[in-house]
Amino acid sequence: MIQRLQGIVPPMITPLAARDELDHPGLERLVDRIVDGGVSGLFLLGTTGEAPSLSYRLRRELIERVCRQVDDRVPVLVGITDTAFEESVALARFAADAGATMLVLATPYYFPAGQTELKEYIRHLVPELPLPLMLYNMPALTKVWFEPETLRELSDLGGIAGLKDSSGDLDYFARLVALKEQRPDWSVFMGPEHLLPTAVGLGGDGGVNGGANLFPELFVDTWKATTGGDDEALAPLVARIEALQAIYEIGKYASRHIKATKSALSILGVCNDFMAEPFHRFKAPERVRVAAILDALGAP
Repeated sequence: MIQRLQGIVPPMITPLAARDELDHPGLERLVDRIVDGGVSGLFLLGTTGEAPSLSYRLRRELIERVCRQVDDRVPVLVGITDTAFEESVALARFAADAGATMLVLATPYYFPAGQTELKEYIRHLVPELPLPLMLYNMPALTKVWFEPETLRELSDLGGIAGLKDSSGDLDYFARLVALKEQRPDWSVFMGPEHLLPTAVGLGGDGGVNGGANLFPELFVDTWKATTGGDDEALAPLVARIEALQAIYEIGKYASRHIKATKSALSILGVCNDFMAEPFHRFKAPERVRVAAILDALGAP
């Protein structure tokens, strides 16, 4: 039976010490920081985790280490998005053997698939997977949307557990939530963190929010205040999340969100800020700006 998720499931960064080398002490500190923050799960190898830039060997090492450390305290979700069908299946099987709980899949990138092809791909893939699958809509980077009608037609597949949307399109998100009429067991999550309260208000189940790497309690408390209708508690929490968004405006290119998060964690003494090739970490001027934002937020 599929485990329905609600709450905050942070898309964890991948702490690196060097090219193709995990920052082992930093990884341990980060995992405990996130889990101890009261989250509902942990998502490895998503966009924030730089998954497409990591070797298959390192992906497996990350999965194995995190599953062992988490030790069933929270569900572990593993991204299996790939350009090759067989690689997605192979990583899924490894993740299941390591103790993961659920898999996450965005549309295959590089060659844009049509919706008919996408439906057939998912129908071929799901029976091969040993764990429930959450679909991940990330059109800015994969070039393809999971269209609502496509998802409606795929709702007969029992192996699909829900959806994560990072499009930022609230009308689209509302259409995803409407699919729960057909699949009430589905979980529908919002990616962009500043939209978390709005998404939950629309009927969403929670957030897969990168900022929860830094401040997991902030996002957990925001979700609880939103679902509990506590507007008085919610207002200052939302203000802090909005203030945090300034770190993502530092630098340029799509990698700036990951760079900012890694830089902040490095400044907080959690883990290394090394980036997977071809990206590089923030340099001193950018780090000063990140540190100033953290200081204004009262980060320890």
